[in-house]
Amino acid sequence: MQLKPLMDRVVVKQVETEEVSKGGIILTSAAKEKPQFAEVIAVGPGGMVDGKEVAMQVKKGDRVVYSKYAGTEVKLDNEEFVILKQNDILAIVK
Repeated sequence: MQLKPLMDRVVVKQVETEEVSKGGIILTSAAKEKPQFAEVIAVGPGGMVDGKEVAMQVKKGDRVVYSKYAGTEVKLDNEEFVILKQNDILAIVK
C-alpha cells in the first residue's frame, strides 16, 4: 500500500533516536522521548487551503524537524508514519 497525502499534508517517517544517553545510560523504549526528526516520504500537491494559496516547501527525501505533538500516527504494512500539515514542520535539516 502507499500513502498519498492531500492538499498541504506531508507523510513522514520518524528517524530512530539514540539508545544511549549522553551520560552513557541505556534508555528503554518507555524512557525515550517521541522523536521530532523525520524523513519526508510523500508530499501533497498544495493548492488552496482556507482561502490561501499554499506552495509546498518540502520534498520527498528531506529530513525535517516537526512540532512535538503534531500530526496523526498511522501504521501501514508494519511501518509507522506520521501525517501532518506542512505548517507543523519547523525546519529542514541540511
